[in-house]
Amino acid sequence: MEAMQALQALRLRTEFLDNPLGIDVTEPRLGWIADGQGRRGASQTAYRILAATSLEKLSHDEGDLWDSGKVDTDQSQHIEYSGLPLVSEQQVYWKVRLWDENGLSGAWSEAAMWSMGLLARDEWQGMWIGWKTSHRPTKEQPKPTIYLRRGFQVTKAIRRATVYATALGVYQLYLNGERVGDDVFSPEWTDYHVRVQYQTYDVSAMLQQGENAVGAIVGQGWYAGYIGMYGYQKYGMDPSFMMQLNIEYEDGTTANVATDAAWRASFGKIICSDLQMGETIDARKEIPDWNNIGCNENGWAPVDFMYDYRGWLVSQLSRTIRVTERRKPKSVSKLPDGRVLIDIGQNMAGWIKVTLTGEAGSGCTFRFGEVLDAEGELYTENLRFARQTDSYICRGGGSEIFEPSFTYHGFRYVEVSGSDFIIEDVEAIVVHSDLPQSGQLETSNPLLNQLISNVRWTQRANFMSVPTDCPQRDERHGWTGDAQIFAATAAYNMDVSAFFAKWMVDLEDAQQPTGAFTDFAPFIFGPKTEFNNDFTYTHTASSGWADAPIIIAWAMYQTYGDKRLLSKHYDAMRRWVAFNERQHPDGIRRDIPQYGDWLSVNERPFEEVIAEFGRMVSHHSTTPYDIFSTAYMAYNAKLLANIAEVLGKNEERERLLVRFAHICQAFTAEFVSADGKIKGDTQTAYAMALEMELLPEELRPQVLNRLIEKIKTAGMATTGFHGTKFMMNMLANYGYTELAYELLLREQYPSWLYSVHQGATTIWERWDGWTHERGFQRPGMNSFSHFAFGSVGEWMYRHIGGIDLDPSGPGYKKIRIDPKLGGGLTSASCCYDSLYGAIEVEWRRQGNTFDMKLTIPANTTAEVAIPSIAGSEVLESGMLAHESSGVQLHKRGPERSAYLVASGRYHFSSIV
Repeated sequence: MEAMQALQALRLRTEFLDNPLGIDVTEPRLGWIADGQGRRGASQTAYRILAATSLEKLSHDEGDLWDSGKVDTDQSQHIEYSGLPLVSEQQVYWKVRLWDENGLSGAWSEAAMWSMGLLARDEWQGMWIGWKTSHRPTKEQPKPTIYLRRGFQVTKAIRRATVYATALGVYQLYLNGERVGDDVFSPEWTDYHVRVQYQTYDVSAMLQQGENAVGAIVGQGWYAGYIGMYGYQKYGMDPSFMMQLNIEYEDGTTANVATDAAWRASFGKIICSDLQMGETIDARKEIPDWNNIGCNENGWAPVDFMYDYRGWLVSQLSRTIRVTERRKPKSVSKLPDGRVLIDIGQNMAGWIKVTLTGEAGSGCTFRFGEVLDAEGELYTENLRFARQTDSYICRGGGSEIFEPSFTYHGFRYVEVSGSDFIIEDVEAIVVHSDLPQSGQLETSNPLLNQLISNVRWTQRANFMSVPTDCPQRDERHGWTGDAQIFAATAAYNMDVSAFFAKWMVDLEDAQQPTGAFTDFAPFIFGPKTEFNNDFTYTHTASSGWADAPIIIAWAMYQTYGDKRLLSKHYDAMRRWVAFNERQHPDGIRRDIPQYGDWLSVNERPFEEVIAEFGRMVSHHSTTPYDIFSTAYMAYNAKLLANIAEVLGKNEERERLLVRFAHICQAFTAEFVSADGKIKGDTQTAYAMALEMELLPEELRPQVLNRLIEKIKTAGMATTGFHGTKFMMNMLANYGYTELAYELLLREQYPSWLYSVHQGATTIWERWDGWTHERGFQRPGMNSFSHFAFGSVGEWMYRHIGGIDLDPSGPGYKKIRIDPKLGGGLTSASCCYDSLYGAIEVEWRRQGNTFDMKLTIPANTTAEVAIPSIAGSEVLESGMLAHESSGVQLHKRGPERSAYLVASGRYHFSSIV
């Protein structure tokens, strides 16, 4: 029995990744889950790690790279590799054994592994190759993709073969006719002025002794395609590709195949392609066996040698973009004029795969949109300059398949037009950064469940290497203000540890010499000529947006305990706070314009607001900019002080707290009257001041009362992107949970459930993206897949699902369980897969009884709040809770009782 109860290490990860290949971190961090099989009090007291150069040595318990010995600690995450120095292409196999709270050791874990990439630039033997074209891209006719290939010989039996590949552009790689890897859009988006990522693949099983062939298709991607709102070729004119195949033979000798003069180039069936505009395929131009042995290279040209890349060439340490789901359409309808309208039933990002037949030279055009207009036609006005149009020209002779390679669309509906074709089958291909799902939440309210689904699907559509604002129009930027307010929700839905670690690098790469962060990253310099404006400078240092790096870094530390992330970017974050201090030494930010509380709702006639505040407000934000900006300036000083404390920078912490106090004093003196009224008198102004803790203690009750009065008078939230998050959290923190529920469950405009009633399957950019009274909002800014207002997901996980982190134990080492009853909900089921394992809460209310089943993962503890009326007893598994094993009474209140619990499974019940 004791052996069954021993701790076992599961889900071994390196740098938050599962068995990563080709990493370039020389002291990677290791982590695992301690599985106690639900036993109460199960905890780790020690570990021993073995790391070896081969599976064989590891299986014989030989740690020739590292034997940690028995280490007495409960730490099971962020353990730095401390073995022999690692070199390029080093393979590391590792396992771990745990000791539990009784001193019993478990069995060794299953083996995990990682490999090192190429750690020095001079280890790359390949050259950057491509094929330059004189074609100047247009929206209707982007540049063609290029096809590259060469043959090579494998002369002996292979022990190991590894490919390292990258592009300035995007690529697909093939060996002997088979696709290498299942990534999409590699090497993904970075600021190519600074760095480009490479990918690593184990191709040992794909080679054969004798003749072999390697081929690559290279598209424009973010590097040379249409990007953001800035047009084409913002990084370079023509894409290029570099690859190196390193072969280790069984006899110990080595060889490599790299991009060099032996490669040949051609055009193929993808006659033009662009991420935003779409892709055109002429199946008649397909080259048989172009990526296989035996290809006829007549007509292929020598490759062009491109300029060597002089930025950083780094390993991809985040999960790649992949196909994550294939969906059948909800309906396929033929329209009277012969067009076909396909309804996928879900707004999403990706493309469609179509099986069809047609005469040679006949073709069809696929147009993509999120919604239909009043006449049932595809609505595309909100795409602006993005065409989102694919075309296919048939080769004829039977069934053929259309599926693009280097474009993606934000869509629910597809309109198909053309002549002489028959559609046989359609699949919608869902594409995004392949982040593991971490959270699930289901309630007794079907409308809320749809809202929860909408939040998740919007994240899926927009987490595409960077957290984009929308997947459909000509933007798709990594807007910082949107991402920082959504980051906590994102972390509940998915494991975003490595995703945001990558984006934090993008944010620092974009930082200006002044210390100012930019409003989106990767950053694009230059004017938006097609929009007739120059946003280079106004897209820098904007309050609430440029503040994102500090906010996200702190959120990632709280969620994952990632102290290295704080240390890595601390100097950059400090430069941003110092920039603000130099610019605004008196503690008030007055620079305009700002975005402010973007897309808030007018609380009174705008003519009155503009007459009172002038340029300090706009139609997009009725909270005065100086209020908004000063609040964020203070908030960032406070968060950076928290970060400094974690890093042991105590002198800097004290200085930052002085700066925070100075800004708070200036804020109160400048904006807050003696009766608690704040300049602008908006819900957002009050919510930010309270939630950011900007006010002296004596003013908070008056400010809180004013906010509650305003909400009740309006009967709705009038907040924008930022105010909404702060207000919902503030209401719960100050005990107004039922009022927060009223806002959450409101079904009239403006509200979350209004869009659900209109059939929305993702979160809208605007509260009034479409209304019965006015129809569609202005098409210039009206995405139907925009996650900012989805930040309410964090509130639902914390207060409905009841799962929250405890700041004193970051990374969910310590957990808070505190479901808030309200909104007429009778049940909820919530699960969050933390670094330490699954946290599960399932509660039900029947009449005046409350019942909750709970799982706390091994090696963690939790504070559990149980709703209960004063004077009543709380039971756990049928006995008094405070007498139950693993349960300790912490405190009693008039409406809930709090307990400290060890890991394990519990069943609480109470009278409410």
